[in-house]
Amino acid sequence: MKDDKKFHFGNVATISFAHLVHDVYSSFLAPLLPLLIEKLSISYTMAGMLSVFQRLPSFLNPVIGMVADKMAIRYLLIVSPAITAVSMSLLGVAPTYVVVVILLLVMGLSAAMFHVPGPVMIKHVAGARIGKGMSFFMLGGELARTIGPLFVLSAVSLWGLEGTYKLIPIGLAASFILFWKFRKIRISDDFKDLKNNKEASFRKTFKQFTPLFITLTGIYFFSSVLKAAFTAFLPTFITSEGDTLWAGGIALAALQLTGALGTLVSGSISDKIGRKRTLLIMAIASPLLTFLFLYSGKTFAIPVLLLLGFFLISSTPVILALVNELKSDHPSFLNSIMMTINFVTGAVTVPLVGLIGDFVGLETTYMVCAVIALFAIPFILRLEN
Repeated sequence: MKDDKKFHFGNVATISFAHLVHDVYSSFLAPLLPLLIEKLSISYTMAGMLSVFQRLPSFLNPVIGMVADKMAIRYLLIVSPAITAVSMSLLGVAPTYVVVVILLLVMGLSAAMFHVPGPVMIKHVAGARIGKGMSFFMLGGELARTIGPLFVLSAVSLWGLEGTYKLIPIGLAASFILFWKFRKIRISDDFKDLKNNKEASFRKTFKQFTPLFITLTGIYFFSSVLKAAFTAFLPTFITSEGDTLWAGGIALAALQLTGALGTLVSGSISDKIGRKRTLLIMAIASPLLTFLFLYSGKTFAIPVLLLLGFFLISSTPVILALVNELKSDHPSFLNSIMMTINFVTGAVTVPLVGLIGDFVGLETTYMVCAVIALFAIPFILRLEN
């Protein structure tokens, strides 16, 4: 870019739109989970394991990060939405648990191909406003998780669970639109210096930033327990309380909607008050609002849930900004490590929540997860800014 300090809104918006398209389809699992549990006759623990398989390919993130630092990466963002759309739209027709697992593994690989280079591309088009750029990027993802449940449940209402494959053409069309948009964006020019730098060692880079990534692992793990309880099991919890599948889907969409609003502003806020302070506010507010949600009764449950979504889901832009501010010759590699931590902790915590739910029920599980989430605070306090 000619002006490295300039915020290139058009390019940021295009990349964020790609994130929206991809994550609309990747968000199908949670709203379909009650139907899959019934169809496949699986326990909460087995249901939680589906998220593990969905995230398992994230172990390849460092490899993808090393490759992405040496190639034109915008094409990964074009292909990934199509792959994800096909695999997730076929969940409804999957005849067995094993087939569901295979589809989720394919989707997980596609997600890794998208999420590793995406924030690095944002960094290079956001200029001096990295936090703002990451907020726009994550807004696409969180809006997708608002739209996705309603999108797939509408398909189920029209065609039944086994008719979700009819959503595939929409995803393919979206990838074609992305190709048409991206063909005019020469983001790869920003990576010439990084591609030509063969002296820097990936191992040296990893060793240099290991203390930070240990801290981020603690933050992600303890906060992910509570996040997993809501994003993976909220529709199941709502239906177990006697409400309809649509009520569960709407509740999840409402949570994701205010989460999207949170991601839109959290990065910009952290640009002003600091990454550490912003994360600390979120870590304190989320558990407190969880207890309020459980004891507020049906009249106030949705308003509290809306407020909870704002704080629970909006930390990622702040952490993305923190990592992408690091001075390194391997930005995609560093981002891949952070994404690996994010996805792996998420994969571990979802079945953990499911296991607790099998033993004590989902309502008590939410209380336990709220207490666990407070342990993220000591790790946040270790951050420098």
